[in-house]
Amino acid sequence: MLWVWIAAIAFIAVNTVCIALEFFYLPLLPAALLFFLIAFTRIDVLLYIIVFFVPLSIPLSELMEGLPVDLYLPTEPLLAALLLVFLFKYLSGERMDLKILRHPVSIAIYFNLAWMAVTVITSSDPLVSVKFFVSRLWFIVGFYILAIQVFRREKNMHKYVWLYVISFAVVIAYTIIRHSAYGLDNQMMAHSMMQPFYKDHTSYGATLALLLPVLLAFFGLTKRGDINSRFLMILLILVFVAATVFSYTRAAWVSLVGGFAIWIVIRMRIKFEILAIAGLVIFALFFVFQTQILMNLEGNNQKSSGDFGEHVQSISNVSNDQSNLERINRWSCAYRMWKDRPIFGYGPGTFQFEYGKFQRSFEKTEISTDFGIRGTAHSEYLGPLSESGVLGMLSMLIIIVTAIITGIRVYIRAQSRSIRIFSLGILIGLITYYIHGILNNFLDTDKASALFWGFTGMLVAMDIYHKENRVKDEPGETIGRTKMEEVLEEKPEDLK
Repeated sequence: MLWVWIAAIAFIAVNTVCIALEFFYLPLLPAALLFFLIAFTRIDVLLYIIVFFVPLSIPLSELMEGLPVDLYLPTEPLLAALLLVFLFKYLSGERMDLKILRHPVSIAIYFNLAWMAVTVITSSDPLVSVKFFVSRLWFIVGFYILAIQVFRREKNMHKYVWLYVISFAVVIAYTIIRHSAYGLDNQMMAHSMMQPFYKDHTSYGATLALLLPVLLAFFGLTKRGDINSRFLMILLILVFVAATVFSYTRAAWVSLVGGFAIWIVIRMRIKFEILAIAGLVIFALFFVFQTQILMNLEGNNQKSSGDFGEHVQSISNVSNDQSNLERINRWSCAYRMWKDRPIFGYGPGTFQFEYGKFQRSFEKTEISTDFGIRGTAHSEYLGPLSESGVLGMLSMLIIIVTAIITGIRVYIRAQSRSIRIFSLGILIGLITYYIHGILNNFLDTDKASALFWGFTGMLVAMDIYHKENRVKDEPGETIGRTKMEEVLEEKPEDLK
C-alpha cells in the first residue's frame, strides 16, 4: 500500500503547483482514468451512467458563450470517449454478435449513416456536417450498438428506462415548480421553464410522450397484489400526464393520440387490408372535399392559448398562429432546398445556416429571421430531405418501417408476457416520436437520441434474444394467427 500513499502525495503536490500556476484541470485526471477503467471493464455501467445524466445534461453554450460548436455536458464527451473505446476494442479484435450486425434495423441504420457520410463530402459546410455526422455516430454506437449487447438481459432494458425516468422526474419537478410561480395556466412561460436542461417545451414534451406508453407498460407488469408498487406507478403516471398537459406542447398531445390509435390497431389485430382500405378512403375523401377542408383550416383564427380548449383548437390554425405558420415556412424552405440539390442536399446539419435565402416574404412570420439562422426544419423527414437529398429522407423512413415491423413481430411472437407488454410499450413510445417527427426534430440532441436509439435497440434485442416462435397470451391460451402475423413471420432459414 506504500505506493498508493506515494502516488496520492505526489498528485496532491503536483496539483498544488498547477493551481498556483492557474491550471485547474489536473483534478479531472483521476475521473478520466476511472472513466477508461469502467469503459474497458464494465461498459454496461458506463452506459447506465450516461443515460442517467442525459436528462440533466446542459449545453456547453450555457457555460461559455460564443463557441463555434456546442455540446451537452457531461453526456456527449462521455459518448465521444465511448465511441473511441468501441473503435479500439474492434480494432483489437473484439467482435460483436453477428445477429445484431445483420438485423434489418441495423442494415437500415448502416444505409442511413453511409449516405450521410457521402453528403458530408458534398456539403456546403463540411465542418458543420462532420460534427453532425460524428455526433450521430456516437449516439448510435452508444445508445444502439453497445446498448443491444447490454439488453441481452431483460432487466437491463428496464434499468435503462428507469435511470432515464428517475433523472427526468427531477427535471419535471424543477419545471413545474418554476412554472407554478407564474401560474400553470401561463402558456407563454411554459416554453422556457425546463431550461437549461431542455431547450424548450417541444423537446420536453416529446420526451414525455416517448416515456408515457412505457410507464403504462410498467404498470401492466406490476403484480396485482402489490398495492404499494401499483399506487406508486399510478402516481408517477399522473405526474407525467400533468407535465404533458402543462408543457402546452401540441405536437406531444397529437403524437399521444396517434400512438393510442396505433395501440388499438395492434391490440385488436386489425388486418393490413382493412387499414389500407381505410387509408385510401380517407385520402379519397380529402381529395374530394379538399377545398372545403382548406377553407375551414384558413378560417380557424384560434391562436395558442393558456386555455386548453383554445390551445387544442389552435393545432389546425394555419391562418394566424405564428408557430404553425413558421413551421410551414421552414417546410417550404426545406422543399426548395431539396429542389435545388435533389440528390445530395446541402449537407447534414446545414439547414439552419442555408434556409434563409430560400424564404419567401409572403411566408415569413413575426418570429422569422431575415438571415434564417434560428432553428432547424422542424421535421425529422424534411430535414434530411434538404440536407441529404431524397436518399437521406428515404433512409430515415426505412429505419422507421423496419423498427415498426420488428416491434410488431416481437409483440406477436413473444412467449413471455412481460416481453409482450414491454415491447408494445416501447413500440408505441417510438410511434409517438415518429408522429412528433412530422412537426419537430430532436435527434441531434442527447435527450431524444437516448430514447429513440435506445428503444430501437430494445426492439432489436427482444427480436434476437427474447422472443419465441409461438405466442401465448395467458396460461393455456394461444393467440390465433392473423394476416399481420403471416406477413411479419420470418422465413425458417432466418431463425437458424
